[in-house]
Amino acid sequence: MTIENSPEKWPESDCLSANSRSGVYMPPKLRALFSASLPAVMFFSPPTSAEETDLDRYVHAPDEAYEFELMQTDSHEDITYHAIKMVSQTWLSEEEVDKPTWWHWLNLYVPENLKSEVALLVISGGSTRSDHPRDPDQTFLDTALATGNVVAELRMVPNQPLIFHNDGKERFEDDLVAYGWDKYLRSGESKWLARLPMTKSAIRGMDTTIEFLSQPEGGEVSIEKFVVAGASKRGWTTWMTAAVDNRVTAIAPIVIDMLNSVPSFEHHFASYGEYSPAVGDYVRHGIMNWQGTPEYEKLLSIVDPYHYRQRLTLPKLMINSAGDQFFLPDSSRFYFEDLIGPKYLRYVANTDHSLKGSDAAQTLAAWQHMISSGLPLPIFDWSIDWEKGSIRVESEDTPKNLTLWQAHNPDARDFRLETIGPAWKASEVTLDSNGAGEFFVEEPDEGWTAFFLEVAYPLGDFPAPFKITTGVAVVPDTRPFEEKLNEVKQKVSR
Repeated sequence: MTIENSPEKWPESDCLSANSRSGVYMPPKLRALFSASLPAVMFFSPPTSAEETDLDRYVHAPDEAYEFELMQTDSHEDITYHAIKMVSQTWLSEEEVDKPTWWHWLNLYVPENLKSEVALLVISGGSTRSDHPRDPDQTFLDTALATGNVVAELRMVPNQPLIFHNDGKERFEDDLVAYGWDKYLRSGESKWLARLPMTKSAIRGMDTTIEFLSQPEGGEVSIEKFVVAGASKRGWTTWMTAAVDNRVTAIAPIVIDMLNSVPSFEHHFASYGEYSPAVGDYVRHGIMNWQGTPEYEKLLSIVDPYHYRQRLTLPKLMINSAGDQFFLPDSSRFYFEDLIGPKYLRYVANTDHSLKGSDAAQTLAAWQHMISSGLPLPIFDWSIDWEKGSIRVESEDTPKNLTLWQAHNPDARDFRLETIGPAWKASEVTLDSNGAGEFFVEEPDEGWTAFFLEVAYPLGDFPAPFKITTGVAVVPDTRPFEEKLNEVKQKVSR
């Protein structure tokens, strides 16, 4: 199998305790029994383990704008490719935004030899100005062929560009999102939060996939559940979709390493002494000045996936970049331990937010294969001792290999690819006879060193292994701009 990593396509483009770090296998019969107990009428039922929020109310409100139309059907490499034009909803009014009707391309890849009723929904970006590509995407063709699963790519999430209040400024991506955050913080009106229609777009994508494929022109294919994936803002939307729709059986949020965002961005500032240019839209809209206020806390209660973690007990694979320009590589320390249920990390060395040139797409395909096939998830446990500067690993399953990755910056606590280049170095290590080991790197005389462990589990005849990692440890565990952060927090508290 060759699965190209095309990050521009997807960034743009057994019970566990709350403190467990491992993914635990649920026997197939028990898993099947559990799944069968969920009636089909739960399609639009939000989980009930947390208080209803404005997100729930928005995504489950009826919207007469919803419709879809088949535009193209072709065959490629034992895959039937359907291109569907879908209207997901109306967001805001014509007085508030220039294009209130959101529409999307929904591209379906249906294998001739379908192996599962679990589809992969990939939420991706793009502009509403773009023509629909007549040719299918090779990455999604390869994924559908390798897994034998339907792959659905939902494009143009969010719809963009948008112009608000006739101000003449076209807004894309973070500028669009941050504009709405500013409006919410000033007004308390959640209708301005783009995360709401982005999530509803994904729900409508699942609705359309199920309905169209059940029809004769769709091949009368039955789809019951979804693994949902997406990168960057689409990764954020992946979390939110799982929080409000029980058809989602597993998720793979990609390069959105910011759950529990208050301590995460304090860590960001205390490490860099400023906010990275990558989050400049939020700085320009004044969002950072609201941190610590009741308004900001209320915003996060709606949009931060960390606040929905009691609902998010499904299997989770978080694929992150170790050189992301948005997030520090040790950001998982602020949320991973608090997540409930099977959970895995994968940090990809020598990449940035785009994950360009990496094998992240193969990891996603392996995850889809495991979930849709009901394979046992590996039991991989790890912990970081921040005082000792060590990572301890235990694996009940025998990995194909175990790799220690490390990078050193002598000048700053900064491991962004754009700062240090492809500085991560790999070395093969082993576990003891009990499948355990504790790993250290030498504390540097100057600067900081980051390191993590990566394991690869073979999946029988499947052409890609399942790669996962520990979190990233940094030694010494110090932040050079701690005092500057405290000064900023004192100013805000006044």
